[in-house]
Amino acid sequence: MPTATELAEYESEVDAWFRENTPKDPGFILPETFMEVGTDRQFEFLRDWQAKVYEAGFVGMAWPKEYGGGGVDQAFQDLATKAMAKNRTPFLPNTIGLNWAGPLILHMGSEEDKQRYIQGILSAEDIWCQGFSEPDHGSDLGNAQCRATKDGDEYIVNGSKIWTSLGSYAKYMILLARTDPAAENKYAGLSFFLAPMTVPGVDPKPIKKLTGEYGFCQTYFNDARIPASTLLGEEGGGWQVAMVTLTFERGASGGQAGGIASMDMNANDIVELARRAKRNGKPAIDDPLIRDELVQLLIESESNSLMAKRAQLPALNSDWPSAIPMSGKLRNTEMKRRMCKLAIALQGANGARFVAADAIDGGMWQRSYFNAFSGTIGGGTSQIQKNILGERVLGLPK
Repeated sequence: MPTATELAEYESEVDAWFRENTPKDPGFILPETFMEVGTDRQFEFLRDWQAKVYEAGFVGMAWPKEYGGGGVDQAFQDLATKAMAKNRTPFLPNTIGLNWAGPLILHMGSEEDKQRYIQGILSAEDIWCQGFSEPDHGSDLGNAQCRATKDGDEYIVNGSKIWTSLGSYAKYMILLARTDPAAENKYAGLSFFLAPMTVPGVDPKPIKKLTGEYGFCQTYFNDARIPASTLLGEEGGGWQVAMVTLTFERGASGGQAGGIASMDMNANDIVELARRAKRNGKPAIDDPLIRDELVQLLIESESNSLMAKRAQLPALNSDWPSAIPMSGKLRNTEMKRRMCKLAIALQGANGARFVAADAIDGGMWQRSYFNAFSGTIGGGTSQIQKNILGERVLGLPK
């Protein structure tokens, strides 16, 4: 374990690096998350940034050194991630790889898998996307119908996946496909693949969002042949692998590579906006009702930021020890949505301006509000998350 002195020295060092190296305004709008990357210019800028952060040694620090990681204590990565947030750096675009596919491969993959995939994930040389949801089977993941038929040392994949964010730039997909349509138990007929996106028959089509941005894709498979060696786990064991993946996606399991996954907009930004916004000719922050809303938002924000520390103290979570990690996705995405909604309300009639030249902050808050809904849907909708908490944490009946 590193000493307090070592951590303090490192925190100062890493903060100085990001303060000096965080890129300035590139002259074009940057996406908020990987789900809004819609142009080659945005993508290349963000990929170059992740590569620079990796080369400096500030991502994947706790991942094994033999696979391209840093091989040091997680505490150092936590400080590096904290410095990224503090200095408001661009996010690291390989979100699926860094936070879901990478931890999964380290947890369940073969030695060959780890040697093949991990370093490319960290450097952003190999971008990953997720192939879980389907057009007719959104939250009903167990009913996935995309087929993977064994043919010698290959599988032939047919069907489609939707919300495959960054699919048009991805080299690999974590793919859940049906290998046994006749299985009596629908979950037993699914298999999990680390599927290449560059083989013939794979066709990702970007989807335009309400904001005018892209990022989302629908990916079509038409007799796409993928190596049988890309199967992760046993054939027919894909459901169990997918459930492990979702624990990483929802933050219920640790092991992610670190770094920030979205542009940082926080409760303090809302306070600053309330100082600029006007209500009856006065700053909105002077309104006692608005001040009350802001205080509640700040309390909630600070509480969420302290949840990880709380989870380490049995006296503070002994009743429901799994509640904190399993509720993280629900708490944070719903707070982001409400935070952006308040930001628009503070603008009064100006809140209706989104693409107008004189929109407050360039329409950033309106754009963020629209985009916030993707966070409440991806990885299991808020309604699904509440069911999970009720059934698996509180023990309520289905």
